[in-house]
Amino acid sequence: MNPTYDFSDQVALVTGAAKGMGLATARAFAENGASVVLADLDGDLAEREAQRIVGEGGSAIAVACDVAEEAQVARAIELVVDRFGRLDMAFNNAGIQVPPSDAADEPLSNFERVTAVNQRGVWACMKHELRVMREQGSGAIVNCSSLGGLVGLPGRAAYHGTKHAVLGMTKSAGVEYAPRGIRINAVCPGVIDTPMVQDMLEGQSDAMAEIMKAQPIGRLGRAEEVAAAVLWLCSPAASFVIGVALPVDGGFTTH
Repeated sequence: MNPTYDFSDQVALVTGAAKGMGLATARAFAENGASVVLADLDGDLAEREAQRIVGEGGSAIAVACDVAEEAQVARAIELVVDRFGRLDMAFNNAGIQVPPSDAADEPLSNFERVTAVNQRGVWACMKHELRVMREQGSGAIVNCSSLGGLVGLPGRAAYHGTKHAVLGMTKSAGVEYAPRGIRINAVCPGVIDTPMVQDMLEGQSDAMAEIMKAQPIGRLGRAEEVAAAVLWLCSPAASFVIGVALPVDGGFTTH
């Protein structure tokens, strides 16, 4: 059973919110009383999920947003403030994978795309979220890194580079904004049962079998387990937690 929180009168933004870990987190925020903004590249799917939350008694709206485009991020956060007047919590979850590649053969296009979404996207989200939160003097941000932000694996140089970068930004911004009443942390999910991982399982079964051998718990993680970690980091229960990279990985990074 997950703990419950009172996020009444608070506003949460989740990127990559139409499915997977983002959707699970958006739903968890709503179930605990927050008004939630679901931002996703697939605006139609985000809208359907927001309406589902509303139909279940929650408060939610959706916005189409490509986090690789800073102007779209800025507009999304302007929408949050125009609609709700504030922003208290954010889960910068949007991210993509690229096919594994020998480091000597990785196409520039793959590197630029994964960097644009996973690194620049988190940078842009934090930048514009912090502009709102510093005026309030309060807020909590959780960035989504990965086990790939803590370790290295063959064929993953570009992807893991972006996830290491997320932790660097989290730590630096975390110590910068802690004195201003804003907490910034990161989660590092392991192999979680999401649509993106299912695609990997289907297309890279040998590689995924090797990864699963290194996951001591012996199963895929659940999106709700990541959501539980995000909500804790955003809650008063984590009021003294700043700049951490919290593994939610079934023990993968312990060895």
